Amino acid sequence: MGKKMALGKDAMGIQKTMRFKDYLGDGIGQLPLNAVSCLVGQLTYFYTDKVGLAAAAVATMLVIAKIIDAFTDLIMGKIMDDVTFRDGKARPWFRIMAIPIAAIIVLLFTVPTKASRGVQSGYVLITNILCSAVIYTAIAIPYGAMIAMRTESSEERGKMGIYRAVFGYVVGMIISIGLIPITNLLGGTQAAWIKVAAVFSILSFISMVVLYRSSKETVGESRKEEDAESTEGPDKLDFAQSIKLLFQNKYWVIMLIANLLMNISYGLSTSGGTFYAKYILGNDNIVALLGAVGLIPTFAGFILVGPMTKKLGMAKTCLTGCIIGIAGCIYRVFTPYSLISCLVGGSMVTFANIPIMCLTSALVNNCVEYNDWKFGHKLVGMSNSASSFGSKIGSGIGGSLIGWILGACGFISGAAAAEQPSAVTAGIFTFSIYIPLALLIGMAILFKMYDLEKIYPKIVTELAERKKKAVK
Repeated sequence: MGKKMALGKDAMGIQKTMRFKDYLGDGIGQLPLNAVSCLVGQLTYFYTDKVGLAAAAVATMLVIAKIIDAFTDLIMGKIMDDVTFRDGKARPWFRIMAIPIAAIIVLLFTVPTKASRGVQSGYVLITNILCSAVIYTAIAIPYGAMIAMRTESSEERGKMGIYRAVFGYVVGMIISIGLIPITNLLGGTQAAWIKVAAVFSILSFISMVVLYRSSKETVGESRKEEDAESTEGPDKLDFAQSIKLLFQNKYWVIMLIANLLMNISYGLSTSGGTFYAKYILGNDNIVALLGAVGLIPTFAGFILVGPMTKKLGMAKTCLTGCIIGIAGCIYRVFTPYSLISCLVGGSMVTFANIPIMCLTSALVNNCVEYNDWKFGHKLVGMSNSASSFGSKIGSGIGGSLIGWILGACGFISGAAAAEQPSAVTAGIFTFSIYIPLALLIGMAILFKMYDLEKIYPKIVTELAERKKKAVK
C-alpha cells in the first residue's frame, strides 16, 4: 500500500486535517440527534391524537421542557469547557450517553394510558425534560464543539456540516415519510408508535458507539496545555463572564438569533405537516407523499450546497437559500388548498433549508476563533451551548406555537376535519405558511449581516503568530 496523499491547504490557506472516512464517522453522530428531534416533533400529534391530551396542555408542557433544556445547555457548555476526561473534552460524552439516549427514545412514547390525566401530564413533562434537557444536551453540545476541535479549516468545517446534514436528513426523511404510514399499518395505536421508537433506539445506540470510536480532538498544539489555560489561573472566566464575552461577539449574536428563528421554523414544519395533510388536504397519509417529493429538492440541495459555498461563501449561500424559501412561501399564500402548491412551494422551502441546515454549525464555530482573536478566550463549549440555547428555545416555541394556535382556534382532539371549528383552518395556515414566511425574511437579514468570512483567514494567521510568540 502506498502512502496517503498529503491533505494540503484550503482556499483560505489553512491546513486541512480530514479525510473521507473522518467525515463519515463524524456525520453518523447526527443520526441519533435527528431521530430524537424528529420524533419529538411528532409528539404534539401523538399526545393529542393517540393519547388524547388537550393540545394547549401539551404545548405548555413541551415549552416548559424546552425552556429548562435551554438553560441546561449553558450549564453543559461550561462543564465541557472546564472538565477534561482521559480521552478528551467532548468525545467521552458520546460513550457516556449511548445507553441513555437509546432508553429515552422509547420512554417518550410509553405514556401510561390507564392513568389519570394528571399522571399522564406529569409523565410527559418528566420524560421530555430528561430527553431534551439532560440526555440530548449532553450529546449535542460536545458534538457541536467537535467542529471547532477537529479542524481550523473553514472549508472542512463546512463539509462536516454538510455530511452531518446528509446523515441527519436521511433519518429525518425516513421519519417524515414513513412514521405515519408505518404506525398506521401497525394499527395506528400507541403500541405501534412504541415499536417504531424501539427501532430508532437501537440505531441511535449503534451510531453513538461509532461516533465515539471515530472522533478525534486534533486542534491545538497541546490540548492539555490549552485545557490548563482555560480552567486555571487569573484569566479563567466564570459563567457570567463567559456569557458577557459572547454577547460582545456580534457574529455570535447574529447566529444566536438565526438559530432561534431557524428552529422556530423547524419546529413548525416538523410538527405542522401532519395537521396540514389531515385537516387541509384531507388525508394524513399525504405526509408520505409530501416527504417523498421533498427528497428531490433535498438531494439537489445537498449536491449544490458544496459548489455554492465555494463560490459564494457560507453566509451568502444561506442567504440565497432564504430567498428561495421566501418565494416558495409567497406562492403558497395565494393557493393554500392546492396539493400542487403545497408540493412545489414546500419543495422550495425544503431546498432553502438545506444550506442553513448544513452550514450554521460551521458559522457558529467560526465565532470560536473570533472569540480567541478578539478577546483571548476560545469558549468552545460555551459558544456552542449558548447558541444552542437559542436553538432549543426556538424549537420549543415552534412546536408549542402549533398547540397554542390550535387551542385558541378551538381545536378538538381526535375529531375529524369536518367536526373542527372553521377557525382551525386559519390557524393551520398561520403556522404552516405565514409564520415560516416571516421567519425566512428575518434569517435573510441576519445572514446578510454576517461578514466574518472576509476576515477569517487574517484571524487564523494572527492566532498562529500569537502561539509562536507565546512558545518563544
